[in-house]
Amino acid sequence: MKNVRSALFMLIGFLSFGIGVAGTVLPVLPGGPFFLFSAFCFGKSSQRIENWFKSTAFYEKYVVRIKENRGMTRKEKIRINLIADAFILFSVIYVDILLVKIILVILALYKHYYFIKKIKTLPA
Repeated sequence: MKNVRSALFMLIGFLSFGIGVAGTVLPVLPGGPFFLFSAFCFGKSSQRIENWFKSTAFYEKYVVRIKENRGMTRKEKIRINLIADAFILFSVIYVDILLVKIILVILALYKHYYFIKKIKTLPA
């Protein structure tokens, strides 16, 4: 039973990680929550995998700060928003459906609101 549970967490972790990777490219899909969920699933599947993941630079740079609710630096916020805005703008230009364009613009505005008001800005 323990092996089945571990395998299930491993499978869900890889699926969530894949969606997170897609979320770094697609403007309407958030990557961060999926990366956090995949880390949780990997940690539940194997202690060795959890120890490995916690030793990676990715974990140290992104997950620890989010987990501890510390925030992001202004430079990181600007970089993430510029990249996301470029993909959103690309999508708005090439999509022919007006409703989708409106939704993308609303999501972009909400993204900026969230980054400005909800995520703490850390000193550089």
